[in-house]
Amino acid sequence: MLLRILGTAAGGGLPQWNCACPGCAGARRHPSRRRLHDSLAVHGQDPGAWFLANATPDVAEQLEGRPALRPGAGQERTPVIRVVLTDAELDHTLGLLRLREAARIDVWCTRPVRKALTTRLPLTGILSPYTTLTWHDLPLTGAGQPAEIAGLEVSALPLSAKRPRYAADEPAHPAWTTALKVRDPGTDTSALYAPALAAWSDPLDAEIAGADCVLLDGTFLDEDEPRRTGVSRRTATGMGHLPVEGSGGTAERLHRAGAQVLYTHLNNTNPLVDPGDPAHERLAGLGLRVAEEKMVVHL
Repeated sequence: MLLRILGTAAGGGLPQWNCACPGCAGARRHPSRRRLHDSLAVHGQDPGAWFLANATPDVAEQLEGRPALRPGAGQERTPVIRVVLTDAELDHTLGLLRLREAARIDVWCTRPVRKALTTRLPLTGILSPYTTLTWHDLPLTGAGQPAEIAGLEVSALPLSAKRPRYAADEPAHPAWTTALKVRDPGTDTSALYAPALAAWSDPLDAEIAGADCVLLDGTFLDEDEPRRTGVSRRTATGMGHLPVEGSGGTAERLHRAGAQVLYTHLNNTNPLVDPGDPAHERLAGLGLRVAEEKMVVHL
């Protein structure tokens, strides 16, 4: 299995168009610090078979920037594109509109996510004049057989009932936000992708213990970052993201994991967007690191 990191930023990317915080200003001065919205391309044994984990507003740039994801030799177009969603957030779904040139888009997601994307954001109706949008149920981990996508086994681990703002009045459901568990049956390796994590749970702990690679929510470095930087009156946890450091942070839990651990979904206010920030050394001391743009992970 091969994981291509297509982006590592939280909503708005880095720099964010309307922001002049130190992270955004630094990214404007140093283009190497720029980050696209977090997403993965996941390959199985066949390098030509792959799927997207989330479809971001940057999807066209993300695909064009990776030669292996462009149409192959003798192929004028990419006929079918496969997308697996972790949630219904705009930053993870608006890219479906930019994929309309495909002859067919196959989307796997949980039932509440599908409802939001077909009623609140009527994507099927919007895209039907351009392409065929086919929806598939994404099985929950431990509840039946996983979906087979691009030769890989994929299921969703429920994480929280956190809904996107446009669907805030929809009924609560534990699978509004999920982690994707991807297993390669040929090599028996697995990866866990959780760009939004509101609370730790025993099932999550168990899945991390069994994974070879974990890509986890690194939105905020500490609990008070959103309030301190003025992006919100709420704390990190109050916004649905466990902080990396401090009391209740994920770093102290993750350093015991045997898996390769990479933080993704970094907010523009997070000091970790600066490669020279001391927080990188603290994470390295725990055997943890931040995912970088265009990184490739082989499992």
